[in-house]
Amino acid sequence: MSEKIDIFCKKKSISKSLVLFFIFISLIALGQGFSGAIFPNFYKDAYNVTAMQRAFIEFPREMPGFLCLFILTFLSFLGDVKIAVLAQITTCLGALALGILSPSFSVMLIFLFIHSIGQHLLLPLRDSIGMSLAEPDRIGYRMGQYSSMRFFFSVLAGVVVFIGFRVGFFSFKTNIKSVFVIASVFYGLSIIVGYALYNQTIKDKITILSKKREIKFYFRKEYKYYYMITILCGVQKQIALVFGSWVIIDLLSKGADVMSALIILSSFIGIFFLRIIGNWIDKLGIKKVMYLDALSFIVVYTIYGIFVWLIVSGRMPRQGIAVALIYTMFILDKMSMQFSMIRSVYLKSIAVSDEEISSVLSTGISLDHAVAMLAAQLSGMVWMKFGPHWVFFIAAFLSLGNLYVASKVKEPKAFKG
Repeated sequence: MSEKIDIFCKKKSISKSLVLFFIFISLIALGQGFSGAIFPNFYKDAYNVTAMQRAFIEFPREMPGFLCLFILTFLSFLGDVKIAVLAQITTCLGALALGILSPSFSVMLIFLFIHSIGQHLLLPLRDSIGMSLAEPDRIGYRMGQYSSMRFFFSVLAGVVVFIGFRVGFFSFKTNIKSVFVIASVFYGLSIIVGYALYNQTIKDKITILSKKREIKFYFRKEYKYYYMITILCGVQKQIALVFGSWVIIDLLSKGADVMSALIILSSFIGIFFLRIIGNWIDKLGIKKVMYLDALSFIVVYTIYGIFVWLIVSGRMPRQGIAVALIYTMFILDKMSMQFSMIRSVYLKSIAVSDEEISSVLSTGISLDHAVAMLAAQLSGMVWMKFGPHWVFFIAAFLSLGNLYVASKVKEPKAFKG
């Protein structure tokens, strides 16, 4: 039995391994808060990229996601926690290089690729480790708990970033990008905590996280709907991460301080919303939450597209109410993306064995990013040729696929509300 300590509530105890995992994830969230959310502004301010160049950047940024399964296969002998620590080493090095160097555009893409390797390797491992450490009857709760903690620390980082850019302490015009240097410090601290987590899982005899794992493609019929919604997520994610923010940066000409403020607000809401989603999963069941997930994408992207169309057609000015409406849609879009945890919980409920979860998550991420890279290029062309609004209308149409999957999945008995 793993050693337990009291935290968060008096009636329930939590293992030391899970506490260290929460700290590990929180430090990474701080690092990402000082880097990830403001990368689009970095591209614009430091390199003055166009919409097509912005789409091209997604190749080196998303390629590690496509290669995720192959990299995890090569590193599988290390176990999940050790790979997660190694992932933070590469992320730290990438952020530090971008912070202390002033590379050319092509060299910057190399460091961006290195930084992105660590971020994408962590994606399947984060949920796999979290679900392995969670109590069997509280998986949804723990997933919502650690996800909300990530958002809480993203808010803290976002506040500092907002103030830093507002007062001129942070800038992408200087040789040293101190905001990325600070991010690398938090990534460095996460490496230390990750090593402690590994040692604690050994003490707690949670061998599934430390033993060699066979990582390979699993194309069982049980996983077909999981892969389908993962592929759809690849398109939706590109719209949210790339073109949702590009509307604000390019069309509305807003800087890193505005983006930071929006991330702060959406992350603050996410602190509470993710806990709610976690509770919904446990109480309402997977199927109902998947319906909510699908409907949120359809509604948000349709309205987002209408507002963008009104702006680019000149029917709404690029100031005042139009700006407020776009900000609102950006935040709602972020909230819709928070439903993504349901996919991991759904996979947990249908997995043939727990040992296949990391492989299936990794396969899903590879499929996600293969589609994401293609979606970025096609969306960039649609943006330039037909108008930005069509990017969002296409995403709304494709989100009907999420609705179809929700109608087809069967509710596992353990998750019925």
